[in-house]
This record gives sequence, structure tokens and C-alpha cells, in this order.
Amino acid sequence: MATSWDFSGKTVLVTGVGRAGQIGHAVAEAFGGAGAKVVAVDRNAVGVAERVKEFAARGIDARPAAGDLTEPDVAALAVETALKHFGRLDAVVNVAGGLTTYGPVGKTGVEGFDREIAINLKTAYLMSRAAVGPLGESRGAVVNFASVAYFRPQAQMAVYSAAKAGVAALTQSLAAELWPAGVRVNAIAPGMVRTPENVASAGPGAHYVEMEQIIAAVLFLAGEASSGITGHILPVTNGAI
Repeated sequence: MATSWDFSGKTVLVTGVGRAGQIGHAVAEAFGGAGAKVVAVDRNAVGVAERVKEFAARGIDARPAAGDLTEPDVAALAVETALKHFGRLDAVVNVAGGLTTYGPVGKTGVEGFDREIAINLKTAYLMSRAAVGPLGESRGAVVNFASVAYFRPQAQMAVYSAAKAGVAALTQSLAAELWPAGVRVNAIAPGMVRTPENVASAGPGAHYVEMEQIIAAVLFLAGEASSGITGHILPVTNGAI
């Protein structure tokens, strides 16, 4: 994607980069295209290695960090990868997560609840916690992924909505805590993004947010143009009110 954003000299860590065509992949590639050095993180070691090879072929300097981000050691490893290879960390974008538990609360198992909280909220918490020190040194930024479900919870999506509401609350609490250290923390709250998986599952007539709109919002919140903004949950819905 062509972009006017300039992240030259910056290092950006993006989670959820393993699957081609998905949000993490597109966001990491966009940062690389804007001049950033990229640390690509995903639990799928094969997938994230493939994405990094693709980035290299496009002239993007990227390194993989593979592992399950619900484990604290993996978040620490990802930050160490940034510092070892690039010497700094300027932004963390917590894309990892997703909707895996759908249905009535009465038929939702505890395992599904635990998983939804873990992949959406716990991963953002652990990754942000691991990155606080280096981000303070660079006066950097965190961009989390909440969801429009935080603003408009729907039936059958109670667990997912609760997890994303947790991401929003985490974002705002960390923003207040880290502002004195010069670290900004914001989140975007997208509607359904046009990805191959979503198109296949939603079918015709669905209202999509375009990937370019997601990328623009993330790069804005991670960059100097939003230097006065922290604790904000930005809906990105492509006109769906």
C-alpha cells in the first residue's frame, strides 16, 4: 500500500502476523513500506517466517518472533528480538486476537470464555507490559485492537464483546499510567474488516471496513501526527454508525 507516513529509523513490533491476507500481515507490511524496521510476532512459526521472507523480498528489514503470546516469556522474547536486531522499540501494535466464541451465553463453555479473554485481552496486556521499558526510552506508542463490539455489543457475542471492552479499559488505564513517561496508548475499534476469511464467512451484503482504512488509522495513532492523543478508542467502521 502506498503511504505518506514516514517511520524511517523506527522499529515497530506487530503481533498476529502469521496469516497471509489478514490484518496483522497488512499492518506489518505497511509499516515496513513506510520505512520502519519490523518485528513480526505470531504463534504460527512457519507462517511468520514466511511473512518475513515476503517482507525481505520487498526490501523490508524484518525479524520473526514466534510463540504463544498468552505466555509471558513470548512477549519478552519479542521485545528482546527488537532490541537485539534493531537496538530500539518505537511502537507496539497488538493485532493478535479474534472472535472464536459465538453463541448464547447459556451455551458458551467456560473454556471458550477463557480462550476469548486470553487471545484478545491477555495478549495485549502481556505484550504491553513487556514493552514498557523500551517504549519509555523512545517515547513510543502502543496501538491496541478493540472492536466496534465494545461500542455496540450484540447478541451471541457477549464473550467477545467483554474481551474487547477489556482491551479498551486496558488501553485507557495504561494511557493514564504511561503518559508521564512519554508513552501513548490508543486503540482502534474496527467493524468487520474485508479479509478473505471474513468474506467467506459473512457472505453477500455484509458491511466491510477496508484494509487501507485500518492501516491508515493504525499508522496515524503510532506516529508523530497523533503526538497529543492518548487513551482514545477510535472507531473505524466505514460509515456504519
